[in-house]
Amino acid sequence: MIKGTVDRYNEQNGFGFIKSETGENVFVHYTGIEMAGYKSLQPGQEVEFVIVEGQKGPQAARVRPVSQQDEASAQTSEETPKE
Repeated sequence: MIKGTVDRYNEQNGFGFIKSETGENVFVHYTGIEMAGYKSLQPGQEVEFVIVEGQKGPQAARVRPVSQQDEASAQTSEETPKE
């Protein structure tokens, strides 16, 4: 999975762009967002995704918001020494 930040997202049209950790802007359509209920993203939101080949070029798929809890548990497990 690639990490990135939502650059912009138009809720009315159901698409936007994610800036990947490498700096590339990747198109995202609402059908590529994995979440329950209304599928939307907010500018500045951190996400994980994969890049697939869409009809008009590369696009984000399997997009999942990165929750603060996920980040905290990852940092805790990295900081905890293993015995």
